[in-house]
Order: sequence, then structure tokens, then C-alpha cells
Amino acid sequence: MSLLVWCALLQTLLLLTLRLGDCAIAVDANRTSALEEARLQRENLVRKYLKRLKKEEGALKLVGGRGDFEGNVEIFHAGKWGAICDDEWDQAEAEVVCRQLGFPGHVKPTHTGHFGRARRKFWMDNLWCGGKEAELTDCRFDGWGANDCESGEAAGVICKQHDTDTTTTSKPIPVEPKVPKEQFGQRLELRLVGGRVEGEGRVEVRIVDGPGGAGPWGSVCGDGWGLLEGNVVCRQLNLGYANNAVQTDFFSDEADGKGLPERVLLSGTECYGNESTLADCLHDPIGWDTVATCSERKGHVAAVTCVPAMADLVFDHVEMEQSLHLEDRLMYLLQCAMEENCVATQAYEIQRDNPNWHLETRRLLKFTARVVNMGTADFRPHIPKHLWEWHLCHMHYHSMEVFATFDVIDGQGRKVAEGHKASFCLEDNQCLPGVEPRYACANYGDQGISVNCSDIYRHNIDCQWVDISELDFGEYTMRVAINPEFKVPEMRFDNNAATCRLLYTQTYARVFDCKHERP
Repeated sequence: MSLLVWCALLQTLLLLTLRLGDCAIAVDANRTSALEEARLQRENLVRKYLKRLKKEEGALKLVGGRGDFEGNVEIFHAGKWGAICDDEWDQAEAEVVCRQLGFPGHVKPTHTGHFGRARRKFWMDNLWCGGKEAELTDCRFDGWGANDCESGEAAGVICKQHDTDTTTTSKPIPVEPKVPKEQFGQRLELRLVGGRVEGEGRVEVRIVDGPGGAGPWGSVCGDGWGLLEGNVVCRQLNLGYANNAVQTDFFSDEADGKGLPERVLLSGTECYGNESTLADCLHDPIGWDTVATCSERKGHVAAVTCVPAMADLVFDHVEMEQSLHLEDRLMYLLQCAMEENCVATQAYEIQRDNPNWHLETRRLLKFTARVVNMGTADFRPHIPKHLWEWHLCHMHYHSMEVFATFDVIDGQGRKVAEGHKASFCLEDNQCLPGVEPRYACANYGDQGISVNCSDIYRHNIDCQWVDISELDFGEYTMRVAINPEFKVPEMRFDNNAATCRLLYTQTYARVFDCKHERP
């Protein structure tokens, strides 16, 4: 039976129950409140089943969270639920998700499988929303099922909760209160177990100075585990830098004689990246005799691979300050850039609604982005070469989907404009004397950034801009971030972003007072 027939039957049922309720009220006025309650219960029941039947194209749900207001996002397409990849996942996409689900807004987007690994195939990747779309399917993305994501790259959200919910039930649904994360407060000893060589394995911890001496060894829940946390572990163990930080049971082979410890000692680990020990990071609250909660208890543990040499990218904000300028450009000349989503959402609305759209102009804030590798190893893209994408507009392969983000932020901390580039190619454009360039984008060459070399995206290259056509004149903050989603390992990440003051007037724009920060 079709969805429309089910909906018609259920609506008829609702009308019959309402009429029966009205008759009962006329017979006995003293039973008004009881009948009203019964009517509400029946109405809620109908809504419940209508909601169940509403497995329609583009429907959303959140999974893995502690309530209906948070979790990894899944979307319904072609009769199946699927996950969403966290590439380019930010506040705009989170706002659309929460609004589509009926919440008043979002608290924050989450990345790296914050609520557990993706349990289904990825339906969407490289989502780009303006923030005002009615549904997530109205945003632009690579195409259904087109992705290069792993299970640990699930995108999620935490939505704002309603103060009171009177639309579904007369009694509020109890929701577990969200307890803020905190430092562990006790000294932790670390070890890597189950690895094939020194410097790799699952992370195990134990309390050194607890009651009765050192406690038992326990694992770390994989929720939200990433390179920031992995770098802290490698630093604490004097093993160099994290080359990989994963949520896996790969290192739980019984051949090590230990298997997986039953006790999960830490969960919700969240590091800034510069901590000296894992105990200095934030974790979900836990006591000496308490077992940590984990979205997936079995096989969902934190693991890391440490290496002695690592790349370290630094964004050159001086080059950006010197090259930044305004340019008004006809949309006719931006057709190639529009194919790669390099202009603001309003431009696509003009293209759709105005037959003379090609005569309209867009105001672009253009600048040069120079990135230097100051580390001890080459920076290489994390996507295998056979998955690189050919871009006809640029006539070369792109190896990274999200290498840099360009954002303009107002005084209230809201993102009011952003630059978007479909993907990037990496090459050695400029090297120090005595260093031979090794990487080039042309002719399907190997891509990367050698030690002591720079990758330079000059201001005259397509998409090397922020579309600020709808921006009011005034003062803002401009933020450029390299490797913003921490997909590729580095020595450190606190020099990957530059935050500057932006002055925008009718005739010019300039950035100043720049400083390095973490993305």
C-alpha cells in the first residue's frame, strides 16, 4: 500500500476519533478532561505513525547521541539510510539539519565520528549550504554516494533544545543532562598495545596515584578520537608525532595475549593539540569506580601510529596582507568558478531567477595564499592517487577536497561570507636555495609540498577569493585556515590558521593585525 493511501487512512482515523470524542462530551460534560486527554493521546498516536511512514526522500535522523537533539546525521535516499561525510561540514550545514528536524537552531557541528563511526554507506560528501536552505538536499554536494570517506569521518550535530515541547505529548520527554567535559584531575600512565612495531597500537591508560596505588589498565573510547589527541599521546610517550589516529579494533588481536580490556577508562577525549599529557585534555566526567560511556563499546577504541618525522605547514599571512584587494567581476566570466561552487549562494539564485544573470557582477575579495612546509617530512594528500578528481576548468587533477577555508566573521562571531574551492592541487611552486622541487600538478604528476618549499595559490587564480557581494561595509574578522579538518597529520596545528582584522569600505579592503592560531 502506498504512502499516500496510508496517510489518508490515518487522517480518516483521526477525524473519526475526534467526532467520537465530541459525542462523548455532549453525553457527559463531567468527562471533558478525560476525553480531551484521550483525544490528545489518539492524535499523538496518529502523528507517531505518520512520522514512521514518512521515510521519504531527504528525511533526516540523528543517531548515537544521548537524546533526539544530538548525534551523527543520517539521510534517507533511494529507500535506504546513509551517513554524511564531515568534509566541509560546519555551522551552516548544522543549522540546516537542526532546522529541518524541528529544533530552534544548532549548538555546534561535530566531526570525526564524534558520536561513533558511520554504520552505513556515505550518501553525501562535500556539502556546501548557505545556512538558509529548507532541507539538506537543497544544498550542493558531490552527488549521491560519491565520496572518499572512511567510517571515522561521520558528520554530526548538537541542536538547541526546545524549552517546552507541547506538540507531541503532554509530558516532557526526559533527556539526560549534558555534563560539561573536564580534565581528568589525576596522573595517567599510557602505553600502546597490540601494535606490529614500536610506536603503534591501541591506547591504554591507567591511574597512577589512585586509591590503593596504580589502577587497572583500561582502553580509551574512540568517540571523537583524531590527530589532535594522537599527537598528545605520541608526545607523552616520546614517540614523535601521530601519523594516524583511528577508531578501530585492528590492534585487539588475541595474539598479543591481552585482547581488549573490559574497562573503558576514558571517553569523549578532546584535546587542543598542544597538551603535554592526555590527562591535560578534556574528557567526559568519570570517577575511580565508574565505567566510561561509549557509543560503541565493542571494538570502538582509540589507536595511534607514531613516526619520528612529520610535515608542518605554516600559512604566510604577510603575503595575504600585501596581495589582498577588491575586484568586481561579471558573472559571465565566473561560469567556470560557479561550476565549482566558488561563489556565494545568492549568485546561484540570481542565475536561476534572472534571465540576464550573466550581466550581473559579483564583488570578490581576492588574495594570495602561500603555504610553507617547515617540517621534517613532505606533506602529502591523504587521498590515494587513483581517487584524485579531474577538473576541466583548471585542466589538472585535484588531490585534496578541503585544503584551505576562507571565512569572514562579524562582531557577533557569525560567519557572514566564505570562500569555497571544490578542491586543491598541491605542488612545489617556490623552494629555498638548494632544494629541488619534486611535486607538480601538471601531467598527472605526484602532488605534495616538499620540506622548505611553498605551495602558492595566487590571487589571479579562479576561486582564490571570498565572494562578499552581499556584505555590508564595516570591520570584520578574516580567517584563513590550512588543513582545517586535520585530515593530514602535521607536527602541530596552532600555526595553520591566520586570523586578521578586515576593513571593508566602498573603494578598498585591507587586512591587518594578523596572528597565527589553530583552525
